[in-house]
Amino acid sequence: MGCCGAKDLRSQFEDLQVDLTELDKILAKYKNTKGSLISILQKAQEEYGYLSIPMLDYIAEVSKVKSAKVYGVATFYTQFRLQPIGENLIMLCQGTACHVNGAKNIEEAIVEILGINDGETTEDKLFTLNNVACLGCCSLSPVMMINGETYGSLTPQKAKDIIKEIQSRYSQKEA
Repeated sequence: MGCCGAKDLRSQFEDLQVDLTELDKILAKYKNTKGSLISILQKAQEEYGYLSIPMLDYIAEVSKVKSAKVYGVATFYTQFRLQPIGENLIMLCQGTACHVNGAKNIEEAIVEILGINDGETTEDKLFTLNNVACLGCCSLSPVMMINGETYGSLTPQKAKDIIKEIQSRYSQKEA
């Protein structure tokens, strides 16, 4: 299958101080379930926050699925992340209703206040910005979701105020 075997791949995680106990449980759960690759990747991402390249290699080796297939699935579906995300994931809707009602202006305000573009994470790892096709909240457009909480009828200033409020919570925690 792979070049080195699951045992050798484990050492890559020891160097990164990643505990594979939960990933091993996920792989064991789906061991004899044909067609479970997406489920494995979803559960692994839930547990670890993202899917690193060594993790994809490990999943391929242990599940006996070709690496190319694992990479293909992980890169085809937008739900999978290959990089860690910030503590606060901003999903900004770019659907038709949001677009017509000023989503581009909201994005510009977020870029201005955080200094990141779509798909990027702030240096302090507090925020990641992801433009998404639709959040299904068209009546609230333009809309963004941060960690599952929906913010609608946005203006550029309202978006900035929401982000400033979240930032202030972190500042208070540190004080």
